[in-house]
Amino acid sequence: MAIAREPTLSPRGRRGVRALLALLLVAWLAAGIAGLTVYVHRYWLYRGFPPPVTPAGVPQGTVREVHFYSQALGQERKYLIYLPPGYAAQAAAGRRFPVMYLLHAPPGRPDGFLQAGALGVDSNVLLYRHQIRPVIFVIPYGHSGTYGNDTEWANAAAGPYENFVLDVMRNVDRRFATIANRQGRGLAGLSEGGYGALNIGIHHPGEFSVLEGWSGYQRADPIRAIFGINPATLSRNSPSLTLGAAAAKLRRAHTYVWFYSGTGDHFLEQNTAFAAELHRYRIPHHYFVVHGGHNWGIWRGNASRALIAMSRRLHGA
Repeated sequence: MAIAREPTLSPRGRRGVRALLALLLVAWLAAGIAGLTVYVHRYWLYRGFPPPVTPAGVPQGTVREVHFYSQALGQERKYLIYLPPGYAAQAAAGRRFPVMYLLHAPPGRPDGFLQAGALGVDSNVLLYRHQIRPVIFVIPYGHSGTYGNDTEWANAAAGPYENFVLDVMRNVDRRFATIANRQGRGLAGLSEGGYGALNIGIHHPGEFSVLEGWSGYQRADPIRAIFGINPATLSRNSPSLTLGAAAAKLRRAHTYVWFYSGTGDHFLEQNTAFAAELHRYRIPHHYFVVHGGHNWGIWRGNASRALIAMSRRLHGA
């Protein structure tokens, strides 16, 4: 009986099969890498949260990127600005708006407040529910381009970034319908930005009436690339050490400090001690501890509270 043989491929056919398999493998790897890239990018934007979306029927504010020349840094810089719903018509009618300045942390993105923090959506919703009044908020781009993009928002070796924040403030007052005095300005930030908000606010009690620290700290981090080797520079930029000398001016200016820390935050002890010092110097404040660490979980979870606290204290808000 004849035995049927399985058909065999020619050498050329085998090479073709191998080429096809190689192409399929490359395509599979490319798809995987593309998917991973998209996942990483989305995670970097939203930090594991769904993209923030304003509910249907809720009026939305607008976000713009503004370029300007910073005298302090001697270069063109930029900031993000959120304008509440109806801003243009109300500004044209003569209304002025209070401003909340927000300082980010390195190597974070300035738009992290809007993407991972959902601050724009929160503002839209709170306005719609009449829980806050219209507030502009401004997010300076604080990256230095060196020192790992770290600046501590201080006038130090990385550059005069404290003065840069004041440049941003003056530019905003010139270009937008703001309440251009301390009663209409608040300064807030998360992590390093929370430290920066307290440090700058204590140095300039005549500029901001509300200071907020979201998981910030009160002692300058001894980073030589930022502060150099002079201990006086560290002391001058440590709110826990400068509070006493500035206390009388802060009381006269009716400065209000609102801040919090997580139960698992390594800066918890500093924050609790700073609250005790604010009480000692009779500076109005509200301090609380929330469950969590040092991450977007508590920053996003408390963003609405921060907006409400700021809105209630700013003149005209």
